[in-house]
Amino acid sequence: MTDDLIYVYCIANKPPDLKLNAQLEGLKCIQHEEFYAVVKTVSATEFSENDFKQRLSDIDWVERHVREHIDVICKLMEQVTVIPFKFGTIYHTLEGLNRFMREYSDSLFDNFHNVQGKEEWSVKIYCDSKVLKEQVDRINDDVARLEKQILASSPGKAFLLKRKKDDLIENETSLMCKKYGQSCYEEFNNLSHGASLNNIIQNEITGKKETMILNASFLVNKSKIRSFIDTVNRLSKEDTESGFLIEASGPWPPFGFISIKEKEDD
Repeated sequence: MTDDLIYVYCIANKPPDLKLNAQLEGLKCIQHEEFYAVVKTVSATEFSENDFKQRLSDIDWVERHVREHIDVICKLMEQVTVIPFKFGTIYHTLEGLNRFMREYSDSLFDNFHNVQGKEEWSVKIYCDSKVLKEQVDRINDDVARLEKQILASSPGKAFLLKRKKDDLIENETSLMCKKYGQSCYEEFNNLSHGASLNNIIQNEITGKKETMILNASFLVNKSKIRSFIDTVNRLSKEDTESGFLIEASGPWPPFGFISIKEKEDD
């Protein structure tokens, strides 16, 4: 099959200069009134519905193309405000793409207004359970009382009390994580135009020994980016030995803050 499908990266509010960066070579800008869709032509042997679904099982292929998708949008963000499209968005005809921009123009304008002059930043917080449990074991009064009872009890009773102590430490550690995550979230949210909670990523995927307790995205006005980053650095420095780890990254395409409203008759 020939290259007859249209792959869409994003819609921009102005025509970007696609010659400024080598990574943008091969892209085209499709204008419809005040919208500029940045696209490329792709092969149906890769991106037809059936072929695309099959290739999703190829991790290397997915990682390579998702990385390229994000990198291209990030390069475009250096020039213009964008409404990013999800990876693998395909149109069969220019007429279909233009129809989308025409029928959803009001929603597109609303989204541009929402993200104009702002950046999406990701914040992930991890906890070292071992460090936190040692803290609870050392400073919690209820844990200390149970430890005294354990030392003064028979082996059978000591075993049951030890299980009670372990459960208490586990619960207190979980509570510490919730309070810390909520406190940080509120502090970052106060510096943001909007916030979005994302799914927690398991250790098998993050590759870290620490457990993720918060995964959030924040839409930050560019005028507040410095304050946002300074807050990340301050909290990271304050909590160096607390058992918590904060990681922030950005700017990212504002996927978490785009909402294209479906038409009621669709």
